Amino acid sequence: MTAFAAHAGSSRAPLIPYIGRFAPTPSGPLHLGSLTAAVISWLDARSRNGVWHLRIDDIDRPRVVTGAADSIQRTLDCFGLGWDGPVVYQSRRVPAYLEVATQLQSRGHAFSCACSRRDVAAAGLPGWEGPIYPGTCSAGLRAGQAARALRLRAEQHHWVVEDRCLGPVGFDLHWLGGDFVIRRADGLFAYQLATVVDDVELGVTNVVRGIDLLGSVPRQLQLYQCLGQSAPTYLHHPVVVGRGRSKLAKSSGAARVGCREPATTLARVLSAIGIPVVESGFARSNAVAELLEHAVAHWHPGLLPHEPIPESLLCSGES
Repeated sequence: MTAFAAHAGSSRAPLIPYIGRFAPTPSGPLHLGSLTAAVISWLDARSRNGVWHLRIDDIDRPRVVTGAADSIQRTLDCFGLGWDGPVVYQSRRVPAYLEVATQLQSRGHAFSCACSRRDVAAAGLPGWEGPIYPGTCSAGLRAGQAARALRLRAEQHHWVVEDRCLGPVGFDLHWLGGDFVIRRADGLFAYQLATVVDDVELGVTNVVRGIDLLGSVPRQLQLYQCLGQSAPTYLHHPVVVGRGRSKLAKSSGAARVGCREPATTLARVLSAIGIPVVESGFARSNAVAELLEHAVAHWHPGLLPHEPIPESLLCSGES
């Protein structure tokens, strides 16, 4: 029996009311956007006496940069963002994903698909996040076709969640793309499946992440439903943007976070996410622990800004 199976049907960590996690992709070192996301996630957990796990989402092997996972951990240490338990690596959990994908297919929740992206784009209607899958293979592959990917059926189209930052948010899974891929044509498991399986394994009760991942909610809710699991509570926060109002990203060359003056950078991050102005002495004395203690005491999601956070508010001039 896998750890996932052991969780099925059981209550969520009755002695620990809050279990959160931070799950960066090791496609490069942390930048100011990902550091801000880590700070928000850490504060939300620690302010509720919760557990905060670190998971390295390295399932998408072509995107992984050698040494990035270690760099991420060093940066979190530098900023006092300690985690609980061992670090989880998605690349080591492929057997668990395979078992769950097999279960989903055997129960009729998932089906093999022979369509390429070009096929879907040619046959599907335009949706909110790309073309809508037209259901070509949902009743089975035609003679002579070979399976390329595995898709989950969008069995429930309409979902509503009470986001702790955004309030009630409604989704239409059909217009977000319909039946979605959980195992790709290259054999790698998709983000949606891996994230849900891992969050169930860790007993995650609260997911705190950037608003750019809001569209993942209905897909993940569909997975939780198919697996007979309770979904976590969500908080989607504003992201950090650079020039042109585009989200900071490693893929677009966002600069790494340095560790020469962590308190100075941390003070700027805390101010940008709404923590009441702290005394300048914190930064001068390099007192990261005192800054975090102050932030935990004052943290509340209602303090978060309603607009994206400009990178210029966080820059300390450190190279």
